[in-house]
Amino acid sequence: MFTMTQVKDIRKLYFEEGRSISEVARITGHDRETVRKHLERDNWNEKIPTVTQPNQFPKLEPFKKVIDKWLLEDRRAKRKQRHTALRVYDRLVEIHGEEFTCSYRTVAGYVASRKTEIYSKSKSASLPLEHIPGEAQVDFGESDFYLDGELFTGHHLNLSFPHSNQGYVQLFKGENQQCLFEGLIAIFNHIGGVPTRLWFDNPSTIVSKVLKDGGRNLTDSFPRFMEHYRFEVAFCNVASGHEKGNVEVKVGYHRRNLLVPVPRIQALNTFNQNLLYKCDKDGLREHYRKDGAIRELNEADLKALLPLPTVELDVATYSTVRTNGYGRFYLNRGLHEYSASPKYANSRVLVRITAHEVTPLDDSHREIIRHKRLYGDTKQSSMLWEPYLDLLSRNPGALKYSSIYEILPGSLQEFLGRCGKSERGKVLKAIAGLTKASSLESAIKTVDVALAYDAFDTESLANLHRRVHSPEIELPPLSLGDRIPKLAPLTTSLAAYDISLTGGGEDLC
Repeated sequence: MFTMTQVKDIRKLYFEEGRSISEVARITGHDRETVRKHLERDNWNEKIPTVTQPNQFPKLEPFKKVIDKWLLEDRRAKRKQRHTALRVYDRLVEIHGEEFTCSYRTVAGYVASRKTEIYSKSKSASLPLEHIPGEAQVDFGESDFYLDGELFTGHHLNLSFPHSNQGYVQLFKGENQQCLFEGLIAIFNHIGGVPTRLWFDNPSTIVSKVLKDGGRNLTDSFPRFMEHYRFEVAFCNVASGHEKGNVEVKVGYHRRNLLVPVPRIQALNTFNQNLLYKCDKDGLREHYRKDGAIRELNEADLKALLPLPTVELDVATYSTVRTNGYGRFYLNRGLHEYSASPKYANSRVLVRITAHEVTPLDDSHREIIRHKRLYGDTKQSSMLWEPYLDLLSRNPGALKYSSIYEILPGSLQEFLGRCGKSERGKVLKAIAGLTKASSLESAIKTVDVALAYDAFDTESLANLHRRVHSPEIELPPLSLGDRIPKLAPLTTSLAAYDISLTGGGEDLC
């Protein structure tokens, strides 16, 4: 199993240093066909993982320290004289005899995992000193915005071309790896290509460690992202953000000119698309130092761009989680709670995580439910009720005996308790439909009104929901036009009626 660092080293020897396939094979110790396969690869999507039971090799626990010692000492030995899994197994049997009862497969699994950790190293590039067309700088800035009326302390991703001073920006709730990758991809797609080199400081989203010799250990996802889009990377020296001063200035410029006043947003994806077009329009202004407009200078940047890959890269993170008895799971150090489905209570579930969404998947990688991703370091919960109400509607007789009933809102519990047994399943199905069409809060408002009217049938629920949540239509005043005659004003005097009634009939008194 090759690490991305090993693959990147192979490609660097061939594409950057001009080595032949035979030379690369000799230097790396891999056969020519393996080297050729990694040189010709153009799809860097990873296979979506499947849920597997955790295997921590518990029987091997008493021997792990000595195995680790041997493997760490091997770093000073030539590759062909390092411990294989079989040699580790044989040595343990020789030393411990009958006391060692672990199988060779257990030893091989642990050795493979530890070797991956020990030898997974990444190299960094040096920072270029001149701004040539096609190279760009990247940085995040902090900015507030309202989304659906809720205030977020968000982050805007900035990419700028120092040659032309053309910049682009995307707004996110956070500045994690998914935000970085998705923001860059959106900008790449908008400008129709990929910058030849991207300059960064040392963000933890892509740099796991800055080494003493100036090198960097990169997170495994970033080399994969680099290889898929084929750009080079350059890192600033530590605490030297001025080395990418163009984007540092652009962070403040974008905030002042594109994010003031504080944006009030209904759909963040739509807002980000419009931001890119506003950035294009911003390129019409004159360059602050060079002759000509920014857009004209940016033409040289666009001509130098690398072509977009033909295969889309999936930059989501996949994580296996354990659900509780209610079918809910936790992310972000247990602070953020999400619902999956009661069907998946007390089980292991694969979760797909993007910049904006958290989606638990079933065993066939199909979506169970889709949440908006929570952000912040406070306890928060996202509860989507559709799977729960749908399950209850199919088993209404078990309603009060299920754990789900305990977590339903109080007014909904009262409403279901007052429904007839024969109607309960239909009512639950109707409430599930109302929840899916609008939200649980809207459905609960309808239930509250239904309780006040003692209405417990599905038809009444649907009518009340329309009445509660449909906006009132205010008709404009009707214009009669000039062809309609104007009426004389009405009199309030009753004298005319008195005259007409005089002598109008016999007095019957």
